[in-house]
Amino acid sequence: MSGTIKQATRKASNIAEDDNDGYLLLINNADTLLSGAQVGREYAVGRGEAVLVTASEALKMTGADRNIWTNVVVPRAVLMRAFPQIDDRLGLKIGADNEALDLLKRYCQLLESGSPLASADLIAHATDTIVDLIGLVTGAKGRAAELAGLRGLRAARLEAILASIAEDFADPGISAQGVAQQLGLSARYVHDLLQETGVSFSERVLELRLQSAHRMLSLGHSDMRVSDIAMTSGFSDVSYFNRCFRRRFGYTPTSAR
Repeated sequence: MSGTIKQATRKASNIAEDDNDGYLLLINNADTLLSGAQVGREYAVGRGEAVLVTASEALKMTGADRNIWTNVVVPRAVLMRAFPQIDDRLGLKIGADNEALDLLKRYCQLLESGSPLASADLIAHATDTIVDLIGLVTGAKGRAAELAGLRGLRAARLEAILASIAEDFADPGISAQGVAQQLGLSARYVHDLLQETGVSFSERVLELRLQSAHRMLSLGHSDMRVSDIAMTSGFSDVSYFNRCFRRRFGYTPTSAR
């Protein structure tokens, strides 16, 4: 959106009138400063910076004579389902050097530059990608977010568990029991800590393996067959790898290459 509005407010009467409860990732595209407040938290974002706000709460925004910004709008239910604590990120300034924000901008430009998506699978893939990126942009997803709710010994142990999984995910024999033994913990404790992050042991290992295979395919390892890449990434069943890859990324491993 672009315009010459110097000041805008969203009051309870506006919320009741349109019943819009979506989240808006506000990205400033001009040299002017956009400032405002929501949930008692004030923000001011300059060129290239962003802030997450919600249409379900009162909002005030002040700009200059000419303002240019972009809104990435996501329904409340969609973002809350992915990140139940997303409201903690409201009104926090996101720097222009945020790598995930840069990727989100480019991804949205890519979608806008082509024909509207028609395939249900591709729409679902694009939706998941945008939601994942917003989670990374705002800090609602990632290693820091996983550790934010934990303190002291539990946080240190979770860090050690995540590091062990990241190092050994390509080992076909990796298991929660093995990681637990390596760290002197019980398998039950490992599962419980990971459960608190919202991602189980098997889900985390699968995601790391898929991301590894995707990188190898995208970077053009033409000397390796798809089956070899699958095995290198920790998969022992190529058919299972193909199904998981297509479900995760919305296209086949051959298409990724």
